[in-house]
Amino acid sequence: MVLNELIAILRRCAGVDEQVVLDDTIADTDFDTLGYDSIALLEVTSDIERTYGIKLADDAIAVTTTPREVLTLVAGEQK
Repeated sequence: MVLNELIAILRRCAGVDEQVVLDDTIADTDFDTLGYDSIALLEVTSDIERTYGIKLADDAIAVTTTPREVLTLVAGEQK
């Protein structure tokens, strides 16, 4: 998974605040700053699991705070 694919999932699952720009500069931006709460991130987790055919740990998203951390997590599961 690459950042643009994650951005598409973020938009699809939880929408986006019109004032927040989701582009290739968000990799190290906290999800709180981007306006994504824990429920939105649970939806993101479910979408990632369905799309990529992987199972993430139940607390996986809880321990990630940025899109880059999610990408690293998913890359580790895709081995």
